[in-house]
Amino acid sequence: MNPGVFTWLFLLFLLLLTLAAARAERSNVLFIVSDDLRTSLGCYGDTLAKSPNIDQLASKSQVFLNAYSQQAVCAPSRTSMLTSRRPDTTRLYDFNSYWRVHSGNYTTLPQHFKSEGYYTMSVGKVFHPGIASNHTDDYPYSWSIPAYHPFSFRFEKQKMCKGEDGQLHANLLCAVNVTEQPGGTLPDLESTDEAVRLLKSRASDGGPFFLAVGFHKPHIPFRIPQEYLSLYPLDKMTLAPDPDVPKLLPPVAYNPWTDVRKREDVQKLNVSFPYGPIPKDFQLRIHQHYYAAVSYMDALVGRLLSALDALGLTDSTMVVFTSDHGWSLGEHGEWAKYSNFDVATRVPLIMFVPGVTASYSWPGESTFPFIDVLNQPEHSFTNAKVIQNMVELVDVFPTVSYMAGLPAPEYCPDVSLQVELCTEGRNLAHTFHHTEQGKNAEYIAFSQYPRPADTPQNNSDLPDLQDIKVMGYSLRNWDYRYTLWLGFNPRSFQVNASDVHGGELYMLADDPGQDKNIYSDLDHSMVMKKMASLPHGVSLRTRMRLQLYYHTAGLKTNAGKV
Repeated sequence: MNPGVFTWLFLLFLLLLTLAAARAERSNVLFIVSDDLRTSLGCYGDTLAKSPNIDQLASKSQVFLNAYSQQAVCAPSRTSMLTSRRPDTTRLYDFNSYWRVHSGNYTTLPQHFKSEGYYTMSVGKVFHPGIASNHTDDYPYSWSIPAYHPFSFRFEKQKMCKGEDGQLHANLLCAVNVTEQPGGTLPDLESTDEAVRLLKSRASDGGPFFLAVGFHKPHIPFRIPQEYLSLYPLDKMTLAPDPDVPKLLPPVAYNPWTDVRKREDVQKLNVSFPYGPIPKDFQLRIHQHYYAAVSYMDALVGRLLSALDALGLTDSTMVVFTSDHGWSLGEHGEWAKYSNFDVATRVPLIMFVPGVTASYSWPGESTFPFIDVLNQPEHSFTNAKVIQNMVELVDVFPTVSYMAGLPAPEYCPDVSLQVELCTEGRNLAHTFHHTEQGKNAEYIAFSQYPRPADTPQNNSDLPDLQDIKVMGYSLRNWDYRYTLWLGFNPRSFQVNASDVHGGELYMLADDPGQDKNIYSDLDHSMVMKKMASLPHGVSLRTRMRLQLYYHTAGLKTNAGKV
């Protein structure tokens, strides 16, 4: 045999042995969470969004196209995702309690990894800071070292935005010259620097790690580097296709976007409460700033991913990218989160598993080269694999654990307040190894949102626990979104399934924007009789599944008669 060929074959054999060994080992995890990010990304079909680094990640990953949060507000959603328990189990619907004290001593995703010998680290907003994570981001339970928060975040809610009068204001729209900001930086820039520093330290250490990085953007205020606005000229921006409040929307369902109204530049608009629309020219500017914030965050994700390459960590690191919930951009006359609509509950969920979703890289090959969107705005990528059926953020814990090589928690019993480690989600590991067999109506995502009253109030967006009177439970499958607003007792945490304050049913084939509520067209008496015959212990989610089945079976029959 030619000596050169022999040498080449021997080197190839050594490489294959190395890759096989890497596959057998437990993966590191880089867990990236964006704040208030809807699916406004190129890899989710948004042609306006310029998100090349996340799109490049998606081209090597499995992309879950229909992933939903369990409550569209920060602390409840993050606690639910990281414990794999629904808000009715964590009993956190606001920002004012710590689940380990208020509900149960539930094991978290990073805590599970820590218990298996991983070095766990938190940078930026992962858990919601404050009471909801015991003012420590759940350290030392979840993290090997105290969580890092950027120094410059303390200025986020201060008057940092230069207005047309040359003075500083606490505005919603806040594109800035970074060099003029305190310390010449911004929170997410600081977090990225710290995350890269930690990656370097772990690369030299060699032990398995779980690094969670939480970016604050595109959360308001839109305090972002001003240069990203150039990617989205105002004359290219469009309004929401359904900017009006739906005529048959129950008043209890409406989100009056109080936090947006509090910003100085919005206050100057004198928008009436609760339904008054924002002027169209200002709506366009909100769209522009939101998308610019997405592109800014995308660039920081690109820095993290390219650091994995540079440190030789890509082939041994699982990457997860997601958000805590979405954000309305004028759909249904609403802004921000705080609702059960798709625009508020649907989130990106992308998982890169080396050797599974993409081949291991060859020596010297870069899997995630950094893309500077300001200088290279046009890119085209194709998602490696997509899952179209409904999934939930409570599925993340068991799925990430299993795909990284750890045991996945078992499914929780019906009553699990005393069970520390279990999941109320599904382990989606099988989806990585099998082809999806079309749309499955049995896969359902559940979300919920509390309200203090039947009509919009100043605290409707974020009522304190003791003020909650109504809980909106929402079921989403392929064909429908079905929501019931039910009486709720905040002292006993009990919902009264027969105390209906409002209902919504949207047929998504004809109404993908969820604007035509047909709930009032249904035969409720027949369905209530069927519900009355069910055993008392049947869960609310099961009851709603059955109600939807009965309601829609009738609709299909009527449609067939026509």
